[in-house]
Amino acid sequence: MAEASGAQEPSGRGPSGRGPSGRGAAASYTVEIRAGGFTFRPAGDWSVAPILAIDDELRAFTGARPSGEDAIFDMSALIRLDTAGAWLIDRTVASLEAQGVKVSYQGLNEGHKVLLDKVGEGGLPKPTVPERSSLYVEIVGRIGAALVAMWSEALIFVEFLGHVLATVWRSIRHPSRFRLTPLVHHMEKAGFDALPLVCLLTFLIGAVIAQQGATQLRRFGADVFTVNLIAIIFLREVGILLTAIIVAGRSGSAFTAEIGSMKMREEIDAMRTLGLDPMDMLVVPRVLALLFTMPLLTFVGDLMGLLGGGVVAVMQLNMSPAVYIERLRAAADFWTFGVGILKAPFMAIVIALVGCRSGLDVTGSAESVGTQTTRSVVRSIFLVIILDAVFAMFFTAVGL
Repeated sequence: MAEASGAQEPSGRGPSGRGPSGRGAAASYTVEIRAGGFTFRPAGDWSVAPILAIDDELRAFTGARPSGEDAIFDMSALIRLDTAGAWLIDRTVASLEAQGVKVSYQGLNEGHKVLLDKVGEGGLPKPTVPERSSLYVEIVGRIGAALVAMWSEALIFVEFLGHVLATVWRSIRHPSRFRLTPLVHHMEKAGFDALPLVCLLTFLIGAVIAQQGATQLRRFGADVFTVNLIAIIFLREVGILLTAIIVAGRSGSAFTAEIGSMKMREEIDAMRTLGLDPMDMLVVPRVLALLFTMPLLTFVGDLMGLLGGGVVAVMQLNMSPAVYIERLRAAADFWTFGVGILKAPFMAIVIALVGCRSGLDVTGSAESVGTQTTRSVVRSIFLVIILDAVFAMFFTAVGL
């Protein structure tokens, strides 16, 4: 039997150190060669100070290990083990296993086992690998989550609508609560200040529809019906839809940014502290302002779209203004114009409610203001298009 003894304590004390208590015992080890491998026996105090003396020895030992394919680490002679000593043993075991040696432990008590396990794991819990479901299950799950989120948003929207209606009814019963000055201010900012943009875009879109319609209808010798195309498309659909999208991107986002900034600066909390209702002060004036101005904007947008189409008809079809007006009167009746105007108040309410609600959802950061403003515009345009499709199907079903 061959044995190799480890280094003694650096202070020069004997192998027994301070006696059986082991508090000052030297950190040592012995290696016993046996058939097929060897047994490694650490002994003494393997804590941070004593192990410094055997660190280099253990590196040399693992570099020139005894022959054999398995090693047994007999821990029964250990008196004390801390994290540093456990790390040294773990490093030795890892070096041997990297050389193809199969290492097993023997004589471990429960405390040593827990410490070695934690050091071997790096002090971190074992990573858990989540179970991956199939692609179809993930797709169905995401669709379900999106539907649940949409249903939740719909409930919140209906609740907010009820709150606004209750506030309006309270203002009707108690006119002193009504804020006329904010209403006029927001009518100017959200409505009349948007007139130049609405006029320009509707004029250009009307001209484009007329030009493209005339080009396509000329192939069939029916370019004279370009006026009918302009009147029906613009008065029923394009005029109100284009106006609503402009208002959603301009005024709806402004509502969110204004109320969100006040929420971020805690001005809304200050209002409540003073006994003022934010619904009376902030939400209702904006909703009513857009409700009053949206039909007017739609009317002006329709006129500018017809004017743009008329310019193209006069220039490209050589049609006189009088003939263009006469054909407009023949192509469009009252309900052709009324269908578009009837949609305006509903779209105004949707845009104003989404913008104000998104502003109240802002948290205390500038990033939240930007996020809610973006969501406000996207939701408003989405709901406006959905609402326009619903109205189109309804008016077609009733014969209008």
